[in-house]
Amino acid sequence: MRPLHVAILDEELPYPPTSGKRIRTYELLRRLADRHRLTLFAHRHADATEAVAAEEAFRRLGVRTVVLPRPLPRKSGAGFYARLAGNLLSPLPYSVALHATPAYIAAVRDYAQRHAVDLWHCEWTPYAHILRAAFGPHLDWLRWTVMAHNVESLIWHRYARVEPQAWKRWYIRRQQSKYERFERWAYSQATLPIAVSDTDARLIREQFGAERVAVVENGVDETAFRPQRDVERDPYHLLFLGSLDWRPNLDAVAWLLEEILPVVVAAQPRTRLSIVGRRPPAWLRQRCRQLPYVQLVADVPDVRPFLARCGLLVVPLRVGGGTRLKILEALSCGTPVVSTTIGAEGLDLQPGQDLLLADDPASFTAAILEAFRQPLEMQDMAAAAGDKIRHRYSWTVLARRLDALWQWAAHRPLSTPIPELSRPL
Repeated sequence: MRPLHVAILDEELPYPPTSGKRIRTYELLRRLADRHRLTLFAHRHADATEAVAAEEAFRRLGVRTVVLPRPLPRKSGAGFYARLAGNLLSPLPYSVALHATPAYIAAVRDYAQRHAVDLWHCEWTPYAHILRAAFGPHLDWLRWTVMAHNVESLIWHRYARVEPQAWKRWYIRRQQSKYERFERWAYSQATLPIAVSDTDARLIREQFGAERVAVVENGVDETAFRPQRDVERDPYHLLFLGSLDWRPNLDAVAWLLEEILPVVVAAQPRTRLSIVGRRPPAWLRQRCRQLPYVQLVADVPDVRPFLARCGLLVVPLRVGGGTRLKILEALSCGTPVVSTTIGAEGLDLQPGQDLLLADDPASFTAAILEAFRQPLEMQDMAAAAGDKIRHRYSWTVLARRLDALWQWAAHRPLSTPIPELSRPL
């Protein structure tokens, strides 16, 4: 396998690694940076301090960065809603149109004219449109991959199922339809779409007509996420972990606070909940201040102390796609998990053996109370699952998988089969 020049298109430099998507991208790229010449295109972070730290982090890795000077607009305020309304006139989904700025397209086109690139890699599905806009009919001659962190149209479908307001459901379904058309083009035209689970790969093949789809799962740093034997767990301490600027996580938090937690607290007054994540909105800050048994902790540099002390990670997701790194990290730390089926989707985990699953408020509440009653059994369950996680989902193994897929996409005749590396059992 010879070194490649890979140009990577992403929304932001994935540093600091404080969200699932950032963690995945950073962990894989830092393991491939010494094997390949990597150039990473991104919008600048809105936070100036974070922007400097991110560029320095990738400079240390030897990754060249092409950073667009203007950050992406915020997902709030009058301007945000005006952009949503304006998108009604566009054939593209909102996030695709928003991210494909003229400056980004021009930067990609200019770089291609001055450098020989072996492979273009879209680190999020919407960025495939930037390649289409930059290269037009010449895109057919490019070798390019697209990383499907989620099947986006599936997320919009799930949004519509849980949205109570009719006008919002109408808008969401329009976004779903736009994404279905866009993903059908992106997945069928890419040299190789890459999913994060076999479940998503099957959907991409069957629903979007992709002839070939590879899988590189989400993973865990098995050296960093390990049980801390010298820290005592509080069995009644619940932890919700996730980016609080991502709508599926906000839906999950709202569902937890309004329909599940009050019943749990009434049955077990010692219950307390920590909500840990980046960029919480104002409404969530206000709601948490009203609840004496809830603590909101924003923008922490390291989630491991929280995973070590809590008795249970709760993952009440009703909307989402891809797979949850937080479940892998929690189990690798020996932290028990209660999740919905959607929350644990795509992971090689067995309900009742590796974690508890529940999909409605009554059963989710019952699962939490059951975990309260048998904390030692839950910790034994998590410890056994953690051994499997650290072996099955190592970032080092997954980076080798992505390396082989890049080599195939860049050089092999497309008639040859996708390389199938052995997976740990």
